[in-house]
Amino acid sequence: MEQVYLSREGLEKLKKDLEHLVKVVRPEAVVKLAEAREHGDLSENADYDAARENIREIDRRIVELQRSLSRVHIVENDKVSKDEVRILCRVTLLYVEKGIQVDYTLVDPLQTDPSKKLISVKSPIGKGLLGKKVGDEAVIKTPSGKTHLKVLAIERTTGL
Repeated sequence: MEQVYLSREGLEKLKKDLEHLVKVVRPEAVVKLAEAREHGDLSENADYDAARENIREIDRRIVELQRSLSRVHIVENDKVSKDEVRILCRVTLLYVEKGIQVDYTLVDPLQTDPSKKLISVKSPIGKGLLGKKVGDEAVIKTPSGKTHLKVLAIERTTGL
């Protein structure tokens, strides 16, 4: 099994997520299942089927988090290199063809959140940037075609 690389803050967030699932989300789902069961014939009860599926999904997420937490390797933010792109670095990039500048933070796949510009080191862009230095360029094959990027800045992250 592969290691999961997290900052101390990332580890604490995952622990809180797991605790919330176990102590709040799953018990609420069990109550909804019981309520759906009371509505009669289970063979024709869509609410019951949906509630059961919801509990299965919650249980799957709980097991996934437990497995991931058992494989955590803490990455100390102050030891993350600023000289080259590594996990837990914030990278300022230039999309060369478009002239657009963007910041991404490279994280473990467990922490990926495109809306917060947290991209996985295992994504095509993440893989293509690892080891690059300021001024380096990379042409990365992505599902939407080739992307030409230039590394403008690299910095350590805090609070992930």
